[in-house]
Amino acid sequence: MDMKARSYLLQNREALERDIKTSYIMDHMIADEILTLQEEEKVKAQTVQRERAAMLIKIILAKDNYAYISFYNALLHEGYKDLAALLQDGIPIISPHNGKSSMDGVTSYVKTVLCEGGVPQRPVVFVTRSELAKRIQQKLYKLKSNPGWVVVYGMAGCGKSVLTAEALRDHNLLKANHYRYVEDTKCGCPDFAIGVGFLGISRGYMSYGARRKYQKDTDSLQRRPILNGCQWVTTSYRHTSALYFNFSISLLLDCFPGGVHWVSVGKQDKVGLLMKLQNLCLRLDQDFTYSQRPPLNIEEAKDRLHLLMLRKYPRSLLVLDDIWDSWVLKAFDSYFQVLITSRDRSVTDSVMGNKYEVPIESGLTHDKALEILSRFVNMDIMELPENADSIVKECKGSPLVVSLIGALLRDFPNRWEYYLRQLQNKQFKRIRKSSSYDYEALDEAMSISVEMLREDIKDYYRDLSVLQKDVKVPSKVFCTLWDMETEEAEDILQEFVNKSLLFCDRNGKSFHYYLHDLQLDFLTEKNRYQLQDLHKKVVHQYKKHYKQSTPTPSQEDCMYWFNFLAYHMASARMHNELCALMFSLDWIKTKTELLGPAHLIHEYVEYSEILDQKDTTVRENFQEFLSLNGHLLGRQPFPDIVQLGLCQSESSEVYRQAKLQAQQELVKKSFYVEWINKKSMKSMYRLVVRPHTDAVYHACFSQDIQRIASCGADKTLQVFKVESGEKLLEVKAHDDEVLCCAFSADDRFVATCSADKKVKVWNSRTGQLVHLFEEHTEQVNCCQFSNTNHHPFLLATCSNDTFTKLWDLNKKYCRNTLFGHESSVTHCRFSPNDEYIASCSADGTLKLWCVHSANELKTIDIGDFFRNEDEYQDDVEVLVKCCSWSSNGTSIIVAAKNKLFLFDVKTSDLLAEILISHHSNIQYCDFCPNSQMVAVALSHYSVEIWNIESSYKIADCRGHMSWIHSVAFSFDGSLFLTSSDDQTIRIWETSKVCKSFAVILKREIDVVFQSNEVIILAIDNLKRLQLINGYTGHAVYLTEAQETFICCCCLSEDLQTAAFGEENGTVKVLNLSSRNVLKSRTGHRKAVQHCQFTSDGKTLVSSSDDSTIQVWKWQSDECILLKGHKESVKSFHVLGHPSLLSWSFDGTVKFWNIVTGKLERDIICHEDAILSCAISPHAIMFSTASADKTAKIWSCENSSALHTLNGHEGCVRCCTFSLDNELLATGDDNGEIRVWNVSRGELLHRCSRASVDEGESAHGGWVTDLCFSPDSKMLVSSGGYIKWWNTNTGQPLQTFYTNGTNLKSLHVSSNFKVCVTVDNLGILYVLQIME
Repeated sequence: MDMKARSYLLQNREALERDIKTSYIMDHMIADEILTLQEEEKVKAQTVQRERAAMLIKIILAKDNYAYISFYNALLHEGYKDLAALLQDGIPIISPHNGKSSMDGVTSYVKTVLCEGGVPQRPVVFVTRSELAKRIQQKLYKLKSNPGWVVVYGMAGCGKSVLTAEALRDHNLLKANHYRYVEDTKCGCPDFAIGVGFLGISRGYMSYGARRKYQKDTDSLQRRPILNGCQWVTTSYRHTSALYFNFSISLLLDCFPGGVHWVSVGKQDKVGLLMKLQNLCLRLDQDFTYSQRPPLNIEEAKDRLHLLMLRKYPRSLLVLDDIWDSWVLKAFDSYFQVLITSRDRSVTDSVMGNKYEVPIESGLTHDKALEILSRFVNMDIMELPENADSIVKECKGSPLVVSLIGALLRDFPNRWEYYLRQLQNKQFKRIRKSSSYDYEALDEAMSISVEMLREDIKDYYRDLSVLQKDVKVPSKVFCTLWDMETEEAEDILQEFVNKSLLFCDRNGKSFHYYLHDLQLDFLTEKNRYQLQDLHKKVVHQYKKHYKQSTPTPSQEDCMYWFNFLAYHMASARMHNELCALMFSLDWIKTKTELLGPAHLIHEYVEYSEILDQKDTTVRENFQEFLSLNGHLLGRQPFPDIVQLGLCQSESSEVYRQAKLQAQQELVKKSFYVEWINKKSMKSMYRLVVRPHTDAVYHACFSQDIQRIASCGADKTLQVFKVESGEKLLEVKAHDDEVLCCAFSADDRFVATCSADKKVKVWNSRTGQLVHLFEEHTEQVNCCQFSNTNHHPFLLATCSNDTFTKLWDLNKKYCRNTLFGHESSVTHCRFSPNDEYIASCSADGTLKLWCVHSANELKTIDIGDFFRNEDEYQDDVEVLVKCCSWSSNGTSIIVAAKNKLFLFDVKTSDLLAEILISHHSNIQYCDFCPNSQMVAVALSHYSVEIWNIESSYKIADCRGHMSWIHSVAFSFDGSLFLTSSDDQTIRIWETSKVCKSFAVILKREIDVVFQSNEVIILAIDNLKRLQLINGYTGHAVYLTEAQETFICCCCLSEDLQTAAFGEENGTVKVLNLSSRNVLKSRTGHRKAVQHCQFTSDGKTLVSSSDDSTIQVWKWQSDECILLKGHKESVKSFHVLGHPSLLSWSFDGTVKFWNIVTGKLERDIICHEDAILSCAISPHAIMFSTASADKTAKIWSCENSSALHTLNGHEGCVRCCTFSLDNELLATGDDNGEIRVWNVSRGELLHRCSRASVDEGESAHGGWVTDLCFSPDSKMLVSSGGYIKWWNTNTGQPLQTFYTNGTNLKSLHVSSNFKVCVTVDNLGILYVLQIME
């Protein structure tokens, strides 16, 4: 420290020790990086105030010039102006060669200059908000040429003053023309100083005349040539030569060479304003050039200030901080350059001149707020306790509140939970002041703004207490609430906006208003005893306005009422009204069409206690209806909710209301279908959600089982609620498909990995990217966090690049790379205690690694277990799909191909081997955390639950409509979820699944319609034949379980006999009465695909994959084998004695004489496979549908092609004639149906949905079957679901969504009223058109 500065400190030591309080002084010096925290503790350790002050001065004396300047600035900032004046003449001079800079390049030297102008220092803990500061600077530049006003406005505590000061402090603002004195090496005059060396703010040290001369000299300096960035200049001031450094021109010198003058105004009366003006005049006229006494009134003060600013400080910037009243500004309305901060945007309406506004609406980001907390408590962000996130969330981005809490936590570091609770309970009075804020507590800061409102609008502001957080409310809602015209309501709302008590979002022509969360918290706390009445007012006004109707989508306030009417009713304790609303199918229909089902499900959960008081069963009916149909209610076009309601149990309130509405709509010629044989049994799954627009590759539960994270082919990460499916977060996560996601053990983070070779870690609440890892060189298949909640978290990833990597979230780079696999690594999992990690690979091995050392412990070759089997070749490639640890970590299960293997971790012994399926591969598996159950996802759309100990299958879970990619248990084992190619995630209740083991029907059925009965012959999954009464659902088992699979079945017309074909080529005839097998014949070499009795029931015809057709007179056991097709014969038509028509994948149609076995005609119809063939009434024509994307119409008489029907873009899979022979319908694999004129071969209509969701077929899959009504006016089709069409218009009449998909065929009664089919889940549907 300079001797002069040291001397001034020692001379005034006694006065300093006697008067100063060290706490806030040290805050500023710590912020300047002068004092350390250890030195602060050393000062605090002293027992009395004077000793603490003495210790502080002792520490400062041991430091350099910057400590002196920082101490001086702190005295000024904390109001010790008299003490600062004692030290003023001792301020040392700082050379640019040794100028000390803060992090952003602003020197302590500059800070001193700004402090002399009264500009507040930075808060003790400060984070940048550069965008907002830059906007203020841009507006200040506009004052360069002409006087005017810059208005920085915003709500209490948003950081207006700090941002304004920062805009003046910014390096880009102040970097230029800083003429600083340095020692003249030629003259050797180190004692020269000009104030603090900053042109325009050195007024405290230099007379007005001297400064004018100084400016004249520097003006001439600017006209001289520059040598190497500096100049030699000689001035006559104090007869000294000095060297000045000339930097680029700054905003301050360019715009405000007269300096910056900061005045904190606040809420003032006229006496208080006069005192402020007197003090300002005294500051600006310290040498009493213009008067020896202060001004005696406001007008005199205004004139004095005008004279000073015009003559003594031309082109200076006057900053008026915290302006409340517009009349105050009139005292400063004298053609100045003024910046004001205010909560009231309209405060400058009463003054003249140019006005430039800078709204401060945005608060701190989540990460910035965490950074402030971390600095206050001197901890790394990653080390902050879990409550830090919650505290930041409750602070709502307010810089004031975050700083208040941070300061409190610095003094009381164990009170995280306490202060979080105060914030959550809105106990603002307990969040006390900081040294730099004017109000004792946070609530006082907000209350003063409200008290300043006009009396006639205060009640309107109180009404805003009922609003929800983060909700923008259209002005039309306030018109309804206040019974006002739109313009009148908007005028009142604008007053609130002008005073920063409300925010307005102008979206085109409409205005939407919202409160900051802290303002809303304050209002609800202040009016907590009136809230119920305020909510009642909202509901009554809504009912008065809408009466018996509901808002329509074209109305501006429609979305608000559908979102929040139930909330207002519940808050008003209007329980009867709430129950009537929530138990109304009309309300459900309209709301789900607008918002989808998730919000409604959330409301049923949220208000369950109220609704259950009315009727628990009804609440469960509606909640279950939405939960299980949510994936349908989110699609376009919106399904008919009445038709969905008709599928509910007949005891359900949803069904009762749907039935009533359907009957009313039938009068208007609407079309509805009843599911006759539905059973009132609970579904095994709890919720179905459709969060993605493409395949869902992975999903997982959070540790607390409150949230689910999912990812998929649409490149997004989704996070939603387990209870309702309500979306919490959507992140465009990667540039390619996202293959896996995982929650961290504390649920704070979600990791994702992708085909774009990247691994990312996200904040699970905000969606903020926390880490990006890019060391893998191929697609990353799996990511898993360590299981234990210990810092630092470890993340394991594995990739097609053959490597598994371990990442420490505290580091930027990979901690360990695990080498050893020879092919793609498909999956990896930490052991429960995180000691080991297992990895699976396409090289056929499972490897176990030590996490601590990253060394390989052992390798198990899974391929060996396949190579030793007869059905596999020695060189077979075995892809090990996935693995899962038992809860105790002693065993591990591995999935490969269609088998599960259970190994002992310590010995590598094989404990169990389970063949899961002959026809499907395992996609994923997961061990239940609290049992020996394993969930296995299979490629044939189902999930099976196995007891790994007993090797017994517990349950078969069906519901998905496409491949299932993953299955995962919750951490308590009570739930598990599945994710699929069908874009849905299903959440299942483990206990329900394990108690239910349903009999599943195969899709190959035969149906006979009688006058009052529907008789169905079906095959079940236990290889049995069932005879079912379609109306009652009563089933009779005709056979015991067969040794081989039953492939097809049929009934005789007289219902005396039945027949079935087996996988081994055997055909059997069964007596329905006795259930005995009458005859059996093995005439085919491969599976029987179709069988049918002739009309007299004496002959059974069957076709097979061996390309033959067998004609068997089963009573006499005479048999003819029809050979001629070269590929599988899937079906045929018996045309009447003795003709038969068959078709095959070989592209041919053949006509046979079934008596002689002679091939009568052989027609090559298509170059590709024939997928379907239809016969017209009276067998005049037939049509063929082919994989070559065409259909053809043929003459039965001469076998000539009458028409070729082009235009389908997919394989044409089915076709059918109308009964009048005038129409032909064809359906393709893209879900499109075309209706043609038969005689002309012209396209009449294309039947497809009006709009189709991305990634979905128009019919939910292939169109597999078609049937016309007798009058040809309607058409029914099957595919992913069943649809009825108007053939005159091509428009759909109704859609019936089956639980499963992939309907294979339709059986329709002759009067078209009854339709029977089975979906891929094995569910039988007997559907009857309502009349």
